[in-house]
Amino acid sequence: MPKLKTHKGIAKRIKKTGKGKLKSRKGFHSHILTKKSSDRKRQLRKSKILDKTYQKRYKKLMPY
Repeated sequence: MPKLKTHKGIAKRIKKTGKGKLKSRKGFHSHILTKKSSDRKRQLRKSKILDKTYQKRYKKLMPY
């Protein structure tokens, strides 16, 4: 069986945690920040654990 290729677009955006879950940065924090409250911007700085449905899909794209 041939080696599987890693999807580089996903690999740049997502990291695996120690337990094998996938985490990524939150969106909506790159521009138009003036109308967003400071509380909201602070929450957007944190990373998030991806939903189960996405985890299943992305784990196939990142086999290693």
